[in-house]
Amino acid sequence: MFNQNHYYLSPAKINLFLHVLNRRDDGYHELQTMFQLLNYGDELNFKVNESGVLGLHQSIENGSQKIPMDQNLIIKAANLLRNEIGNPRKGADITIRKKIPIGAGLGGGSSNAGTTLKILNQLWDCNFSLEELGAIGSQLGADVPLFVMGKSSWGEGIGEKLNTVELQDAWYLIITPNCAVSTAKIFSHENLTRNSLTIKMADFLAGRTRNDCESVTRELYPKVDKALIWLNKYAEAKMTGTGSSVFAKFWNETDAKKLLEKIPIDTTGFVAQGINSV
Repeated sequence: MFNQNHYYLSPAKINLFLHVLNRRDDGYHELQTMFQLLNYGDELNFKVNESGVLGLHQSIENGSQKIPMDQNLIIKAANLLRNEIGNPRKGADITIRKKIPIGAGLGGGSSNAGTTLKILNQLWDCNFSLEELGAIGSQLGADVPLFVMGKSSWGEGIGEKLNTVELQDAWYLIITPNCAVSTAKIFSHENLTRNSLTIKMADFLAGRTRNDCESVTRELYPKVDKALIWLNKYAEAKMTGTGSSVFAKFWNETDAKKLLEKIPIDTTGFVAQGINSV
């Protein structure tokens, strides 16, 4: 049940791998990836009204940043949903406790949009199915359907073709240097690998994966390179998506939290558990 007094988790995600298969005629790229949702993220509260007013209050934590109203995907998602139902009287006063860093590859904006669509669909009695909401959300970004569905998934296409998966329990240390990576800059770079072959789940389980965006990101953003070098001293470090955050996998929370205490002073970090659904 959805209610107006509750704060809903808008979860972060990490990409356990990211392969770039080719560039399409429309400029987007065909991908393969594994989206792992985390039990850590932003928190959203919704108080709906029938005056048509959309308000947004932002509380910032963990070094994140405020997004202007006209650029914020929360407001864009609410407006998009309201236009779909054709009822301009639907409004909401939305509060966000923002924890997910901007430009970090953790899906913060897409997660906010997907969570907004899902909750307002209930509170406004829109009665769209999750599949319909995902299609609406895809207008805002390729990752938005993932957060509408709310399940860890194998992703293909531009990231919108999803097959849910049950991933093994694990904990992750995520650290983020003080920089925001531009996804457009990475995907437009001449040195980006764009010819990876398609793989199967067996390849993923055997560890035959990588992040095709990592080498270009490390070249353009030295702080990401530095973070990967540091984390690799202690565990197998990977980069998530095209963002600045890097992560390592642990089989228990204690080991992850011990390393969190040692992260460099010019980074922020957190420990989260991988979850299969939210």
